Amino acid sequence: MRPRFAIIFGTRPEIVKLGPLIRCAAAARANFFLIHSGQHYSPDMDSIFMRDLALPKPLHRLDGRTRNGRHGEHVGRLMTQIETILINERPTHVVVQGDTNTVLAASLAAAKLPDIRIAHVEAGLRSFDRRMPEETNRILTDHMSQLLFAPTQEAAALLRAEGIPQARIRVTGNTVVDAVRLNRTLARSGASFAVRRLRSSSPYGLVTLHRQENVDSRSTLAGILAGLGRATKELGSPLLFPAHPRTLDRIKKFRLKLPRGLNVMPPVGYLDFLHLEEGARLILTDSGGVQEEACILRVPCVTLRTSTERPETIAAGGNLLAGCDPGAIHRASKKILARGRDWRNPFGDGHASDRILKALEQDASRQGRVAA
Repeated sequence: MRPRFAIIFGTRPEIVKLGPLIRCAAAARANFFLIHSGQHYSPDMDSIFMRDLALPKPLHRLDGRTRNGRHGEHVGRLMTQIETILINERPTHVVVQGDTNTVLAASLAAAKLPDIRIAHVEAGLRSFDRRMPEETNRILTDHMSQLLFAPTQEAAALLRAEGIPQARIRVTGNTVVDAVRLNRTLARSGASFAVRRLRSSSPYGLVTLHRQENVDSRSTLAGILAGLGRATKELGSPLLFPAHPRTLDRIKKFRLKLPRGLNVMPPVGYLDFLHLEEGARLILTDSGGVQEEACILRVPCVTLRTSTERPETIAAGGNLLAGCDPGAIHRASKKILARGRDWRNPFGDGHASDRILKALEQDASRQGRVAA
């Protein structure tokens, strides 16, 4: 039988990074189908998002939203639904990306079924901070996978250090480079009028803030907001803050005041956000994907965490860790702004998706799954 790939995702960052692989598979007429777990799902926003990125409709859409914040129940519910689909659809490979609950649930479901091989895109990332649920998800997924697509040599070395055989590991580059290169031109013409006007009106910085460890603690969130106030003074320009609803809810719940110069705006779509990233003078974020995109676009970045699973961005010179201390955020902002923007992109040449698809097809051939 022909190899059949189930590409599974549940959040918009996963769609962004798997998008180039999906388009590559479609162009090659590969036998694949999509499962959207619905982990971060809004029917209107998701359909627009998939349309903007020119991606096919998922064959299966689930309602996998977190209802009570308990990770075990969430993973279990997703796993049960995905397992049923895999039994019925009988793929040869399950392809997942990153470190979400969807990734762990899909990998667990596939691992317990016969004759399904797990392929993990963006394998080998480590923050070494077990307080982050994403760290547990990515470690477990890596050790269940038969194909580990490491974005860098450093990530591959971490996998080998954990005892994963070299034969399972492929260094492909990061599909985020493919995505940025494919979509930045589209963003310049496809961004909304409001966002294009924002970008052209005056200099600005850009903020994202959503991680549980940052927004669920009053003292941590208060420290970050104070640091953002100092950063905007250092920048001499406002900071645009497309605020996650959950973050705004915590700010209101904790009765915290927003500093002057931090301009809250509604969440924006991917093309709008990419357009804003490209035009920013400084990005302050707790997002792993935004760290990568900032580094690729050569925009100075300050990470609002004490650890990162993207150490390549720091080694390249485009990112600094600041944590949640106001003084540290101010100092990091000042230091990174004083640097040039001539660092080298450490995440590859923009052809990671081609390498991943080729490796999947070769693996299927070796497993004797291609019809004679």
